[in-house]
Amino acid sequence: METLVTKKVSLVLHTLIMETKERIVKKAHELFMLYGIRSVSMDEIAAHLGMSKKTIYQYFEDKDAIVDGVLNIEIEMNEKNFTQQQQNAENAVHEIFLDIDLIQEMLKGMNPSILFDLEKYHPTAYKKLNDHKNNFYYGIMCNNLKRGIAENVYKEDINIDILSRFRVSSIFLIFNPEVFPSLKYNLTETFWEITANFLHGLVTVKGNKLIDKYKVQSKKSKAYDK
Repeated sequence: METLVTKKVSLVLHTLIMETKERIVKKAHELFMLYGIRSVSMDEIAAHLGMSKKTIYQYFEDKDAIVDGVLNIEIEMNEKNFTQQQQNAENAVHEIFLDIDLIQEMLKGMNPSILFDLEKYHPTAYKKLNDHKNNFYYGIMCNNLKRGIAENVYKEDINIDILSRFRVSSIFLIFNPEVFPSLKYNLTETFWEITANFLHGLVTVKGNKLIDKYKVQSKKSKAYDK
């Protein structure tokens, strides 16, 4: 009986610990997205949670550990969303447009300094993001290009590997402050401009008609073009 009670107590304590850690990470995620990583201190995270900084340190060794938890949220969410987009898309071109909606919605609430902060101040988390980018995002793009060729909406002589790597790199390039300073360039507009030109370079006549179709549909809810 004592063993059973001990197990139940341990389970309850474990659940409480995990719930508290999740609460801390979710709040940090919210603050990082709004203000950037470097700008948000441990004191500010604690204040927004209504707990002491000492309490946070009972669950996370340092800010690096919290950043890693936040990144795990992003990775899990992105894998789920982009995989679902693949399944819901009518064709390869439609998939790109669904991805545009998804990414532009994400960019609206994202501080452009996040990737810079990761690279400079949290190299371990930045490496994890790079690994995710070079594996998951690359795989998503490869599959899209193969699908587009099979559907005759993309040119059949394209180099899938090169264009997949280029596409993934170009998405993350918009966060580079040396290339696109945030005071001069809008993230969502920059992303659309790069994506539109990338897509037009891929498509066949059939694919180009699909671009026109989905642009018309998109403009009913928001404008992608000038």
